[in-house]
Amino acid sequence: MRNTVLIPTYRRQKDLLRCLEALQVQTKPAFQVLVVVRDIDAETWQFLESFKESKLPLQTVKVTVPGVVAALNAGLEAVEGDIVSITDDDAAPRPDWLERLSAHFISDSHIGAVGGRDWVHHGSKLEDESRQLVGRLQWFGRVIGNHHLGVGEPREVDVLKGVNMSFRTQAIEQLRFDERMRGTGAQVHFEMAFTLTLKRAGWKIIYDPNVAVDHYPAQRFDEDQRNNFNKIAFINLVHNETLALLEHLSPIRRIIFLVWAVLIGTRDCLGFLQWLRFLPSEGRFAGQKLLASVHGRTQGWQTWQQHRIYLKKIATNYLHRGDAQ
Repeated sequence: MRNTVLIPTYRRQKDLLRCLEALQVQTKPAFQVLVVVRDIDAETWQFLESFKESKLPLQTVKVTVPGVVAALNAGLEAVEGDIVSITDDDAAPRPDWLERLSAHFISDSHIGAVGGRDWVHHGSKLEDESRQLVGRLQWFGRVIGNHHLGVGEPREVDVLKGVNMSFRTQAIEQLRFDERMRGTGAQVHFEMAFTLTLKRAGWKIIYDPNVAVDHYPAQRFDEDQRNNFNKIAFINLVHNETLALLEHLSPIRRIIFLVWAVLIGTRDCLGFLQWLRFLPSEGRFAGQKLLASVHGRTQGWQTWQQHRIYLKKIATNYLHRGDAQ
């Protein structure tokens, strides 16, 4: 199977170099390597001009809209392979990455997506903890990630992580990443809605810890600065998670999720009990996170409702046209 590698990048030339060098030594060579670059990112365009002499089947795609969603959707339009494998510019796929993930797709035609572990490096420190539970959506709406800590045998999961995920192009067809995801860069949880859509369509989603990349979290150039609290970024994160889950939960599970989210929540998306938990150690900061979480949940609900109204209008207009004919 021919494999296209898709890499969105923005102002990280040194990280991108490490990523491309890792792709040069794959045991199963890529059929196509697509690097998606912002139109205003002059330094990266200049770097890629100097990299054209490499042995990689490298192509560039220009995007004018900020954010990973626009970049990936632009890249998907240029994909020619039977598999599209997505990674970040600050990651370095291990040499057998393409070979291992391709083997899964070849082994079972019902597999629509494959992902694996991203080994996270913080300078000289490597996160080497282990978790068996990875990539699961619990019945009440809590999402368990742990993709960077997964161990064990390959297994089916519900969601994958953007730094290490591959898709059968036949499975995704015209499916694109949700442009309603908020943010101007990382757009956290953008991959959740995408993979849940595949799952709901009946495709198997596989997580294999041996399908691995090394991840060197680099500087972001938007409001989301990873471990530093930013109100706008926090609201966007909660909005995106809420929207993705409302789209894919059943009506009863939606109600249960919203009640759980408001009353309990998680350490990343606080509910009332999580606020009480962190209040002694974080004080007013915990209150800021709670308010941002409430705003994010509310805005996610509003975005979901607006889309439902829009779809109903389209359906109504279609029926009226049919009656008129």
